[in-house]
Amino acid sequence: MIDLHYWTTPNGHKVTMFLEETGLPYTIFPVNIGKGDQFKPDFLAIAPNNRIPAIVDHEPKGGGRPISLFESGAILLYLADKTGKFLPTDVHAHYDTIQWLFWQMGGLGPMAGQNHHFRNYAPEKVPYAIDRYVNETNRLYGVLNKRLADRDFIAGDYSIADMASYPWVVPYANQGQNIDDFPHVKRWLETIAARPATQRAYARAREVNPNFGQPAIRTEEERRLLFGQTAAVVK
Repeated sequence: MIDLHYWTTPNGHKVTMFLEETGLPYTIFPVNIGKGDQFKPDFLAIAPNNRIPAIVDHEPKGGGRPISLFESGAILLYLADKTGKFLPTDVHAHYDTIQWLFWQMGGLGPMAGQNHHFRNYAPEKVPYAIDRYVNETNRLYGVLNKRLADRDFIAGDYSIADMASYPWVVPYANQGQNIDDFPHVKRWLETIAARPATQRAYARAREVNPNFGQPAIRTEEERRLLFGQTAAVVK
């Protein structure tokens, strides 16, 4: 059994998508980031960066004591190794998948995240910051669109690279992107959205968070918890 410490963000969806695809048994432990659950000592014990998602696998491959992990990319790699699924064993395809997973972790996710912040959440609209991150998101969409021009999925077959990137492209409108400018990305989005496991994963999000799909920031206290953090929160 896997304990999934989760909230309804793109990084959280990556893991539920994998778990639903493979049928691994898991239990969700909601971490309401708008209420500060990410700073509770029991969560920090397994996620010292106070960010979701995190997992505890009570039945690791090969047995032994439970394994806890934070960082969504690390979790996807771990689950792929545990199950032998969604990460090819052929050396070329294996590292092709991993490099695109890292592309999402180091590029698409952080840049789209800053895009969301400055366009939708920042109390002061800073044109330079908005243009910087909207344009960089646009560039990354272009990279992905070119990649998908001659293949169904990012690394050929459906893989953890797709699961990592998909949730960050779903909110394209909130990122100031016209999905029709990226026809291969649009086709890819629609294909993944139609997968039963994807639909189950997003259904879990609606079960966990009644406000899923609505603006994430509704009060000043939520803004302070999400955007006012310093080193003091992890001491």
